[in-house]
Amino acid sequence: MGDAAAGGASVVGRAVEEVRSALNEHADVVAELFGRVSTELRSGFAPAVDSFIGFFHAVDWKVWIRSTWPYASVHFEKELSLLCYVLTIISRRNVNFQLVLSALTFSGVFLAERVNTFLGQNWKSFSGQNYFDPQGLFISVIWSGPLLLITILILVNTLVTLCMLMVRWKRAELRHRARQARNKQD
Repeated sequence: MGDAAAGGASVVGRAVEEVRSALNEHADVVAELFGRVSTELRSGFAPAVDSFIGFFHAVDWKVWIRSTWPYASVHFEKELSLLCYVLTIISRRNVNFQLVLSALTFSGVFLAERVNTFLGQNWKSFSGQNYFDPQGLFISVIWSGPLLLITILILVNTLVTLCMLMVRWKRAELRHRARQARNKQD
């Protein structure tokens, strides 16, 4: 009996070692994969970071501080974003209103390129410096960024609502099946 127990323990020990070895190999592969992804992400964001730093250095901040329109535009966008955030949170149970709000925010992001082009062509009439670069960094940071955040909020809310609806639907289906099974037994 002791030999059978010792033999069984050795089989279990070998199985544990095989599993441990496989897990270590898997961990090494995953660590290498994360290292590659991290390196690629860092190199992939380099052009965006360079563009942002170039924009930051290109702005004449003394002119920015003396101009009123940049402050007005940032203040307007801040107030509009705050209003949209509040509307998004208040209307989280009203799917139709959120659909309209997301369509408006998508429209604002879609029109940002055209607005940037128009303002880039006419900047001399209202500014001392052209902030509207062809890549659209200024308009993206000031206008499109907050609108996209609002759209992401609406999307997350819609997904949560859909998950809750699926749970309710499945519960109703299970109750219906239980009722049918009870009726068959009677």
